[in-house]
Amino acid sequence: MTRRRFGPLAIGSGLLLLAALWAVEPGPGRPRLSSRPSASYQGRWMCGDLHQHTTYTDGDNPIRTVNYMNYRFGLDWWANAEHGGGWIKDGYGPILSHGFDTGQYARYWDDRRIYPPGNILGDVSRSHGHRKMWRWQSIRDHSFADMFAARSVYKKRVLIQGLEWNVPGHEHASVAVLTGQFGAAPNARALAAFEYMFDNSDRDQSGGRAQGWTKSRLTGHAKAIEAARWLQANHPNAGWLIPVHPEHENLWRIEDFRDLNNAAPSYTFGFEGISGNQKTARIGYSNLKVGHGTYGGAGIFTAQIGGLWDALLGEGRAWWLFTNSDFHSTKAAFWPGEYGKTWTFVADANGDGSYSAQEIVAALRAGTSFVVLGDLINGLDFRASTAAAEATMGQTLRARKGETVRITIRFKSPAVNKHGDAVAIHHIDLISGTVTGRIRPSDPAYKIPSNPATRIKATFDGGDWIVDSEGWLTIGYDLKNAQESAYIRLRGTNLPPGTLFETDDKGNPILDYEAVSNLGIDGETEAWRDLWFYSNPIFVKI
Repeated sequence: MTRRRFGPLAIGSGLLLLAALWAVEPGPGRPRLSSRPSASYQGRWMCGDLHQHTTYTDGDNPIRTVNYMNYRFGLDWWANAEHGGGWIKDGYGPILSHGFDTGQYARYWDDRRIYPPGNILGDVSRSHGHRKMWRWQSIRDHSFADMFAARSVYKKRVLIQGLEWNVPGHEHASVAVLTGQFGAAPNARALAAFEYMFDNSDRDQSGGRAQGWTKSRLTGHAKAIEAARWLQANHPNAGWLIPVHPEHENLWRIEDFRDLNNAAPSYTFGFEGISGNQKTARIGYSNLKVGHGTYGGAGIFTAQIGGLWDALLGEGRAWWLFTNSDFHSTKAAFWPGEYGKTWTFVADANGDGSYSAQEIVAALRAGTSFVVLGDLINGLDFRASTAAAEATMGQTLRARKGETVRITIRFKSPAVNKHGDAVAIHHIDLISGTVTGRIRPSDPAYKIPSNPATRIKATFDGGDWIVDSEGWLTIGYDLKNAQESAYIRLRGTNLPPGTLFETDDKGNPILDYEAVSNLGIDGETEAWRDLWFYSNPIFVKI
């Protein structure tokens, strides 16, 4: 590893003068950020969550409560993403569950004192004596209505109706289709149709047909690809299809991600590499999971240098990293925005001074994002530049062979995080891997989840950065004599290398179960003591 510190002259260089300041109006629990990707961009940093649950399916809190806590912990946007299929717990009536003690007001969908006969459509399916409502209907007729009504309460936030899709042949993915949701006559018909046609747990054969929807006749992975293509063809650039907790059931392979990205690049542009449920995921990702557990809260697909994520980046794929709360209850998860955050720079594309759901989706697809646990940082400005050009996360810098590529990293941390703990970065790794181009499905390498050319290019600690007047820490590093196309990304932590049961001697995270079992702590305690952030990559094309 090599280290190089920026001197005072470099801090005053023209490169940093391009970093115009932008102040985000702070809300409850929201930090203040002040760096935008370039002076030509109008926009702001926003944090959001696209994977959370309420009493509409298997969550413990009504949608009203969860929406409030999203706001309370400072999220700028969020998506309700309940499981697909049929749920008896859908019967916890959304109209009556206004309180914070949800059980007191629980009602079933077939309670005729509340809903008229014929309220439930489609094939009859029962559980414990009560009729289920298929998820497509609760999205179309109930859940979306609640999310739409809440927009008038949280006027400066963006609320989206999503779905946790039971992916045929695999496990779960977060899906959103904005078509209809923000129109003149707002509705969630497109998302409801997707659930009916393609969800692996939706057994209804009649209710959706009455809406003019055609049930898929395929099974397994072929059905998943059919679904992705349907989104791409019918609602292009209108949402996302993001696999979540992908190591959980050992049902995802790298070729599956490649297939989905090939089929629907405007929807499947990354995965939830750091799962939610961090109170229990660090012990719940047992040895039955891929990688046998989490590493600093991240799944093995993300945590392993030169592993699956690096293999996708090594093709030059736009494949970005996200984290979410996967909130069900406070027993298993932190509230949305309390612990894990995905920060994204959202460009104000039409210059109207506001930020729409469509602009948020475009920003997520662009990859100008970083993810963080426990508010280890609350601002990141990561760039690569030559004398002629610069690029930030999600972008590509073109450079001549033999040219020097300057790396600039600016970051800051809050005084304390949501747990009340003082937080500080111990070190940041600059990780680099070669980009060799797209791999064809017929190539045996299409199924190989590794990029052995990936390595830690440099490590920076307190001796390598200086503090400016705004409290930002700045690092500079030169990649000299660039010879081949590559990508660069960042990883940082509060823990030094060789921390017992936490990091190895090179600073890599080790299996979280080691800390939980050897230190006698629970998953929540381990989550707050072991903090990380990851940036999305910058590509350098020679």
